[in-house]
Formats: sequence, structure tokens, C-alpha cells
Amino acid sequence: MRIDKFLWAVRYYKTRNMATNACKNGHVRVNEAVVKPSREVFPGDKIQLRKNQINYQLNVINIPDSRVGAKLTNLYREDITPESAFEHNELQKYSKEYYRKKGMGRPTKKDRRDIDEYLDESE
Repeated sequence: MRIDKFLWAVRYYKTRNMATNACKNGHVRVNEAVVKPSREVFPGDKIQLRKNQINYQLNVINIPDSRVGAKLTNLYREDITPESAFEHNELQKYSKEYYRKKGMGRPTKKDRRDIDEYLDESE
């Protein structure tokens, strides 16, 4: 089975076109090598894919005939992604949250002085 079809069948991508684009952009590796969407996948292959800032690692157990339900994906792949990959994503989410809520507009003069003072202290 093709790698793009496999990733779509085990529900890592919503559409096969998205899986194909991920392969073309170099986000998918099979056995440490960047692959084209037409690369065949066999049981025992190790797949690495980057999606939503997370590096997933998979072992192919079996090849499905077609797209499978979410509960059945574990029959065809083993997810060996380390927990640290998800923790990094969680930390990144917190780093984006500033003291101002999104949509609150530009900082006031007082906010700007506080930001400058904070940056001068950290240096």
C-alpha cells in the first residue's frame, strides 16, 4: 500500500490529498529516509511524520484493506511517539499566552514601558 494511502487509512490525515502533500513537503520518513507519496509500505517499517509541531513515530503492524475506524487503528500501527513530544507542544501553547488576551488591541504606553523595563532587567 502507498504511504499516503496508509496514513489516510489509519487516520493521521483527514484526506488523502493532505497525506500526499505532507509526503511531498518532506514531513514523512520511512526507515529514516524522506519518501515520495508513492512509496510502498510493508509490515515492520518505521514511519516518522511531523504534524502539528509533533514528531510522531509509528511501527507498521499490518496493512489495512481500506480506511478503518478510529478504534481499529491499533491493529495496523503501533504508536511509539515519546511523551516528551506532546509535553513540548503543551509548553509551546503556554508560551504563546501573554498577559493580554487575544483581540485586546495594541499595548498602551504604560504596557510598553513595563515591557521595556522587563526586557532591560532580563539582559
